[in-house]
Amino acid sequence: MNREELEKKFKVFEKEIIQINEQVSVVEQATIDLEKISLGLDEIAGKKDSEILAPMGRGIFVKTKLISEELTVDIGGGNFVTKTVPETKEMLDEQIKKLNSMKKELEKELEKIEEEITKVMGEHEENKFKHNHPH
Repeated sequence: MNREELEKKFKVFEKEIIQINEQVSVVEQATIDLEKISLGLDEIAGKKDSEILAPMGRGIFVKTKLISEELTVDIGGGNFVTKTVPETKEMLDEQIKKLNSMKKELEKELEKIEEEITKVMGEHEENKFKHNHPH
């Protein structure tokens, strides 16, 4: 493998590493978001008929009275169901577990790429040594 082929191969490795790291960041952020929601649910448990600040969006809150601890939860595909706080926390925990599993898989992919880089470097050094030190 000549230097040009080696550089091309390493550019591919670099691109793959960047993509996987971006995916890891997305998974980590989604996990943080779900954990925040779960903590927020702890705040409303047992607070029926209390005044709370409900988020309207990016840093905007409205004072509201909690008339029920039942939650309307989007379960995908435009479908909504009513869940209790514990049921919703359980659902969030399952989603967090799936995200952690995805993160582990992405980390395994990174390890495979690192092994491949080490292998390619080793082969390159071996070939370089053979060409520079003929028997």
